[in-house]
Amino acid sequence: MGRVRTKTVKKAAKLIIEKYYTRLTLDFHTNKRICEEIAIIPSKPLRNKIAGFVTHLMKRLQHKTVRGISIKLQEEERERRDNYVPEQSVLDMDTIEIDSETKEMLKMLELEKIPKLHVVNPTPTGHTGGHGGHSGGPHHGGQRR
Repeated sequence: MGRVRTKTVKKAAKLIIEKYYTRLTLDFHTNKRICEEIAIIPSKPLRNKIAGFVTHLMKRLQHKTVRGISIKLQEEERERRDNYVPEQSVLDMDTIEIDSETKEMLKMLELEKIPKLHVVNPTPTGHTGGHGGHSGGPHHGGQRR
C-alpha cells in the first residue's frame, strides 16, 4: 500500500515548485539537494519526503497542469493561447463552398441570398466519407470461428 502524505509535505512541495521550478528536475537526488539548499527543513526524513513529492509533482507537471500549482511559465503559455488571433479570420473567406443539399436547406430557411456562396458538385456516389459503410475492420462480416 502507498504511504499517506501529510498536509505539511504537500504544501512545502507545492511552494518549492512554484518558487524554484526552473532549478528542479525529475531526479529525486538532485531535488533533495535543492530542497536542502533553499529551505530550512528540520529533519532528514521530512526533507526526503518533501523532495520525493516534489519529484512526483514535477513528473506530473510534464504531462499536464497540476491543481494548486501556479507556475508563471504555464500562465504565460495559457495567456498566449487565449490571446491568439489568426492572420485571416475563418469568417473572412472569399467563397463559401457548399453542396447542393446544403443549398436546398438554405433555400428552405430563406437564406439562399448569402453572398459568396459557391455550389460544389458532390462526390459521384453521393457518399462524402464520414461514418457508415464498410470500415474493413475485423468485426464487420466474415466467418465466425
